Amino acid sequence: MSEDYTKVFTDNSILVNGLQSLLKEAGIDSVVSDGVESGRLAGFGVPSNSVELFILKTDLKEAEPIIDSFKIKINS
Repeated sequence: MSEDYTKVFTDNSILVNGLQSLLKEAGIDSVVSDGVESGRLAGFGVPSNSVELFILKTDLKEAEPIIDSFKIKINS
């Protein structure tokens, strides 16, 4: 992953895709690194919460309120 990106969230693919959708609605592009799928294709297992979401560091300030709100929602 390029140094221009920073990891903002790690969980299962359903939650990561949900947050990615919210960020996209706000005009923030993101990249998903799916360790589960990569592990499956390589023939070994990894924890199901090994899906990571990355955004550009320049978008971090704009994305933080969305990410924080999402985390509160899924933990309540």
